[in-house]
Amino acid sequence: MIRLLLVHDSGLLRSALASLLGTEPDIEAAACSWRDARSRARSLQPHVCVVDADCPASDRVARKGELGKIVASASGENSDCGLLVLVNAERPGPLRRAHEARALGYVDKDAPPQRLIEAIRQVARKERYVDEALGYGFLQAAEIPLTQRELGVLSLAADGASIPEIARTLHLSTGTIRNYLASITRKTGARNRVDAIRISQGAGWV
Repeated sequence: MIRLLLVHDSGLLRSALASLLGTEPDIEAAACSWRDARSRARSLQPHVCVVDADCPASDRVARKGELGKIVASASGENSDCGLLVLVNAERPGPLRRAHEARALGYVDKDAPPQRLIEAIRQVARKERYVDEALGYGFLQAAEIPLTQRELGVLSLAADGASIPEIARTLHLSTGTIRNYLASITRKTGARNRVDAIRISQGAGWV
């Protein structure tokens, strides 16, 4: 039996998807919000953790490097949890962050349910699964010139956070944040921070 934890920020959607997956004879599905993900993963010790990597809550988690921590909580001492992400092919930023969190499975959010079920079984066997619809998205993700930390800083700036607020969120100094923003502006070829945000949002990085 595959123990599955589904993490999504919409209660209605995660309940519906967990119910659908739970009808499979070899899948035991549970669901929780992003806020409760680490504690639920620690108690359930799932074989597979399915997360929506393309939503505001997951963006906040990814900025702090929490995706890997959720999987670590799920793995514990007696389990080896595989991370499977639901992503949008047109947003390479979340795809890049999921890859850096060492996700084993990648499924397009527009895919039919059977494709997700196939991916869950494959990840449970510790095999990689990449939805063929995400091929171009992976190429775009590989071309993002920003580091994971720079993407996190830029995402917070795009939400309207000030330099002191970004520094507090990421536990860094304001000087370090200014250096990151200067690097982001240079790498994106932007005129200023606002222009860098516009360019990155247009490319689907944040």
